[in-house]
Amino acid sequence: MPTIDNIKKYKKIHMIGIGGISMSGIAEILVNWGFEVTGSNNVDSEVLHILKNANIKTYIGHNAQNVEGADCVVYTAAIKPDNPELVHAKELGIPIIERSDFLGELTRCYQNTIAVSGTHGKTTTTSLVSLCFIEALKDPSIQVGAIIKELNGNYRVGNSENFIIEACEYVESFLKFSPKSEIILNIDNDHLDYYKNLENIKNAFIKYVKLLPEDGHLVINADDSNCLDLPMYSKAPAIKYGVENKDVNFFAENIVFDENGFPEFDCFKNNKFFEHFKLSIPGKHNVLNSLACIALCDAYGISGNCMKLAIEKFKGADRRFEYKGKVNGASVYDDYGHHPTEVLATAKALNNKKFRQSWVVFQPHTYSRTFNHLNDFAYALLSFDNIIVTDIYAARENNTYNISSKDLVDEIIKLGKDAKYIPSLEECADYLKTNVKENDIVLTLGAGTVTEIGDMIVDK
Repeated sequence: MPTIDNIKKYKKIHMIGIGGISMSGIAEILVNWGFEVTGSNNVDSEVLHILKNANIKTYIGHNAQNVEGADCVVYTAAIKPDNPELVHAKELGIPIIERSDFLGELTRCYQNTIAVSGTHGKTTTTSLVSLCFIEALKDPSIQVGAIIKELNGNYRVGNSENFIIEACEYVESFLKFSPKSEIILNIDNDHLDYYKNLENIKNAFIKYVKLLPEDGHLVINADDSNCLDLPMYSKAPAIKYGVENKDVNFFAENIVFDENGFPEFDCFKNNKFFEHFKLSIPGKHNVLNSLACIALCDAYGISGNCMKLAIEKFKGADRRFEYKGKVNGASVYDDYGHHPTEVLATAKALNNKKFRQSWVVFQPHTYSRTFNHLNDFAYALLSFDNIIVTDIYAARENNTYNISSKDLVDEIIKLGKDAKYIPSLEECADYLKTNVKENDIVLTLGAGTVTEIGDMIVDK
């Protein structure tokens, strides 16, 4: 059982934005430890119904009275300073703690926090590691950034010292954690609204690896040149993996794909055959994600056979190349990819499948990312036969960049490929239903509302 001395003083905890993917998982862990938890959310959701079943009192909407009697208020970064609950908590002198700071406190309750970070692939890799630990009967607690069918949710409450979490680099929030082991999947140009350039991102990861203790583990992707110098800054020994780079501890050989685009491969450990693995998720990028999982789990004494069973069972996280159904005899998939590197990896994964023609509906995510990566997005989308771009999903931003999806379509056309700008999701759905043919493959792509198109078009 984890040691909860550092948070014991808070008997009753109120959570503003409890419906969030991370907040709900934290709430369940706290209730399991005997804390009284209440929470509020601006809208009702399936997550709130799950929390109610766990005897967590939840409120729809934010009301100052909700915080009365709380020993501590935890809030998400999305909560504005004028939120009535936040304002009233300050008036009453109740300690207020931002979600990532509080999650940092939770990481210090466990002897063995395993943090999975990197610009791309965190959710998939966290899921793979989690399922391997469950298969090996290590009873982990888990926090992952998407719904995982095998967990029936986005978290698991265990009673061991193992805590497996997805650690996001945005606004350097991962520097608040106290990990025993880290997986670093890649370091790429993203979140430039905060970091401004790649050098600043790399510096954040240098600070992050310095958090590791000497008896921890640093697992890095040796195919990513931005990761290679990280071991210099860490006291923990490095374990390297790769597909292109063979000067590593774990590498994959003889990679083949089935007609679904699912890879299988021979894994070698220190140049000796280790185990044959088969994945139930598509793409070569997922060979790298599974190698990261294998390297970490081996360090924790999990057998190759245990990993093999768990890895093959994993059918993918919610919104990660998720199969939605059929339209006009074509297969419809949905994916969260919202960075050029992710778009390219998803396009390559799709091209390992068998189909007549491919269709993509891409919804750019944030004005800053669209502005900073306009040309890279255009190149990444060229792999698709039919390209549709819908309006930018603003998320947290105002359009100070004077950028629109029409600019991306013009960029693609300049590169010699036709593309269509269709502003609304409803219009995109109508266009697809009219034009998609049997044996085609349709992909909705982006981190915003584009996911709704699948439900609009698939045969009921």
